[in-house]
Parts: sequence; C-alpha cells; structure tokens
Amino acid sequence: MPLESYLLLGAAVFAIGLFGALSKKSAILILLSVELMLNAVNINLIAFSNFITPLTMKGQIFSIFVIVVAACEVGLGLAIVLMLYRRRQTLEVDKYNLLKG
Repeated sequence: MPLESYLLLGAAVFAIGLFGALSKKSAILILLSVELMLNAVNINLIAFSNFITPLTMKGQIFSIFVIVVAACEVGLGLAIVLMLYRRRQTLEVDKYNLLKG
C-alpha cells in the first residue's frame, strides 16, 4: 500500500475522534474520542517511519511511548470522571461549572 493510503486512514480516524470529542456530552465518550485521535497519530508515526527510514524503528518506539502516555491518561481521566460522578451524579460535561467565576 502507498503512503497516501495510511495517511488518509490516519486522517479519517483523527477526524472521527475530533468530531466525537467536540460533539459528545458524556465525559467517557470524550475520553474515548481522545484515545481515537492518539491512535490516528500512531498510525501516521508508524507509516512515516516505515516509508522514510525502513531500517530503523524510531517511529515504532515513539509510537509505543505514545501508547504508554495514552494509558496513563486513561487511568487519570477515569479517576477524575469517577470523582466527578460521585459528587454530581452525572457524566454530562455541560453540567460541570466548577471553574466558573
């Protein structure tokens, strides 16, 4: 497959994740959309690494680093979401106004 196919796939996955992050009201769905965007970045990293420098594994190693950071982000994000749910009894982000004024 040519490089353009991988880049189009990454762009489509990123666009779906961006749409989900901007349009959803549930905090869980927003976190899932952010994960989808990070996976799109990983697709592009690996595609560029495979086509530009096929003998080195720099893109794959950096992609593993992004996956580790994303796993940490999910853990912290879910902890924050659980804490907010216990206090407000809702996961809709429109209902949270803790930082106003």
